[in-house]
Amino acid sequence: MKKNRSIEDAIAAIPSGATVMIGGFGNPGTPFSLINELVRQGQTDLTLIKNDANEPGHGISRLIENGQVKKLITTHIGLNKKVIEIMNAGDLIVEFHPQGILAEKIRTAGAGSFGFLSDIALDSEITRPEDLLDWQGRTYKVEMALNAQFALVHAARADTMGNLAYRSAAINFNPLMAMAADCVIAEAIDVGDPGCIPPEHVHTQSAFVSLLVALPSLTSDYGVMAHHVRH
Repeated sequence: MKKNRSIEDAIAAIPSGATVMIGGFGNPGTPFSLINELVRQGQTDLTLIKNDANEPGHGISRLIENGQVKKLITTHIGLNKKVIEIMNAGDLIVEFHPQGILAEKIRTAGAGSFGFLSDIALDSEITRPEDLLDWQGRTYKVEMALNAQFALVHAARADTMGNLAYRSAAINFNPLMAMAADCVIAEAIDVGDPGCIPPEHVHTQSAFVSLLVALPSLTSDYGVMAHHVRH
């Protein structure tokens, strides 16, 4: 089944109040065009799950600065003074997790599990006593899996069936999030017919992708590099 949609129709599937995972580590792998369309359409009361908050006026920071986000689940926001100001003003709830823990919470959801045990940050302020348990003579924290209603991902290459390939560091959170969301919306610069990506080079299989947006060349912030990917 072909999954191509216009960017307007794809993002219109996201309602206000939704929980949305957004791929990317800084700029690489961040679906800037999908984010910009979400800014344009104006859905509000969103919960975002992303490794970082990008930079002021850029990426998901635009959504936060526009007042569309009620909560951000992330690993750090230290590169974005504007988002820090919004958080400190009480206008944004921010939930922090160590980076590896966030990735594993997402991966665990994608694998169909409910959680895992960790010995990281047992004595930190983000650990509640009720999250701890003793097992085989040691204390662990119970980390619950983290899923979402939607995931937005950026791929360098796709076919019309929804198979995706990422470029270099852009792979980061994208394949994990594509497995952990109910509806996955992918943007890609280079979209071809089925078979254009050799099976061994597919990073996210079509079964995980719900909607696919083909971007004109160089329209996304990461498009200059992504457009030149060939496997």
